[in-house]
Amino acid sequence: MHLDLKTWKHVFKLDPDRELGDEELERVCLSGTDAILVGGSTGVTFDNTVDLLARVRRYEVPCVLEVSEQEAIVPGFDLYFIPVVLNSRDPQWITGRQHAALKEYGAIMDWSQIVTEGYIMLNGESSAARITSSETELSGRDVEAYARLAERLFRCPVVYMEYSGIFGDMALVKKVSGLLGESRLFYGGGIDGPDKARQAAEAAHTVVVGNSIYYDLESALQTVQAVREAGGAAGR
Repeated sequence: MHLDLKTWKHVFKLDPDRELGDEELERVCLSGTDAILVGGSTGVTFDNTVDLLARVRRYEVPCVLEVSEQEAIVPGFDLYFIPVVLNSRDPQWITGRQHAALKEYGAIMDWSQIVTEGYIMLNGESSAARITSSETELSGRDVEAYARLAERLFRCPVVYMEYSGIFGDMALVKKVSGLLGESRLFYGGGIDGPDKARQAAEAAHTVVVGNSIYYDLESALQTVQAVREAGGAAGR
């Protein structure tokens, strides 16, 4: 099991609040993806998160929880991704929720399992952007500045460009990935098959595929090989 983020080129993201049959889950977990990321914008609970973890744990693939709700923090994941929404207008999504979680669990946390994600929300119509009150009308220079903020000031191992439901600006994604020396650029949004997966892999370091799992599993599974063939941005 490879927990070195710098080797991850493809990740499937599963939502605990959405239905996926056992056969479909098996195909996702055995697809060759580098990791399963568990998380969602709404409806994430302790019960549905622990249920999904138990099902994924039948397989050898690394399983990561993206913490969106303090009440849904479940022990037993390999890593815990802590999102910091850099372009949120609401400070609870930058330090507020994180402070509350540390107040409750800070003394018992295993910091070797904690990974900070510097999120840049880029689709104003998405649930994630609305929930986090994100300012999504950003220029390219704005996005570049947020990426530098995440890497150089906040020291985030992951910078996440999230287009959530639409396919993003690959020229901008590629430019941002080229700015990063230590952080890894994750890209998510609108990857509905191998062609877009290949484009995203040529621009970002790590490609995250989520929604298409639930409406076109065959195309979603084809994204694994497409990303492998593309080789990842800048060879990283």
